[in-house]
Amino acid sequence: MKRWWVRPLVRTISALVLPMVVPVLLTLLLWALPGDPASIVCPPENCTGTEALAERWNLDQGPMHFFTEWATAALGGELGNSWRMQTGASVSTLVFDSIPHTLALIGLAFIPTLLGSVLAALDVVHRRLDPLLYLLGLLPAVILAVMAAAWKVLTYSEFGGETAALFLGAAVLGIADGAFSGAVTGTRSVSAAERQQRYTGVGVLRGETELANILPNITPALAGQLRARILHLMSGAVVVEVVLKIDGLGDLLWQAALVQDFGVVLPVTTIFACFSAALLLVQALVEGAAAVWVRWSPSGVVGSSA
Repeated sequence: MKRWWVRPLVRTISALVLPMVVPVLLTLLLWALPGDPASIVCPPENCTGTEALAERWNLDQGPMHFFTEWATAALGGELGNSWRMQTGASVSTLVFDSIPHTLALIGLAFIPTLLGSVLAALDVVHRRLDPLLYLLGLLPAVILAVMAAAWKVLTYSEFGGETAALFLGAAVLGIADGAFSGAVTGTRSVSAAERQQRYTGVGVLRGETELANILPNITPALAGQLRARILHLMSGAVVVEVVLKIDGLGDLLWQAALVQDFGVVLPVTTIFACFSAALLLVQALVEGAAAVWVRWSPSGVVGSSA
């Protein structure tokens, strides 16, 4: 506990650096590929005026010039234009139209995860259900998404049922790949270890509840687990959006990658990095607040060594 601030500080610094590191690495990757970047994005045999396009896309003066120009515009809210997917279309418009769908999908899918964590913390879910939970967690998101897409097409036709697709996708994300079962078993393992600590028994003898005693000590671990599970939902959202044809950021990123539209791939990937950085910052704040709470706890209350 002497250096309780180190971990939150490292996470805060990482959260501030991540949104810059990701676009820099993507930019360097584009220039690391064999050939001229403009020719890679728009091959001369398929495009005319490659040199003019390179100048318009800021690809003619090296990676640092390109990144500086793009980052300056992005800080001002301008994410550039699509190069190939929807040539000339504003990426900002494409992104802002897609974000609500992705946020709704992840938000709905997070409900089962949060519910599983709460039930496990309250010790409501019995261990006898663990085999069923493990079997449920083995279901892959891509298989469930294909099944949900088939049901949607049979029920609403190929171009209908957008709301149904959103709820189906959320159900797939919230259950598949161990999302719900992992939330239950992960939270239970953390809380069960703390319930065995001596200070918990002393607190119960004083008339306090177990949860009230263990919560300050398990909060940092729970925050880390929840951040990891939200990131898991974000990565799974790409598959679900593509399969169920949900017009979200994941589907936008996939479509842009297929046609090598770096003008869309770069900002969308950076937005995902910003989401991840925000989660990392929240975890740092929770860890710091929990550490301060334990350090300023009443005399005689000793936190767990964990």
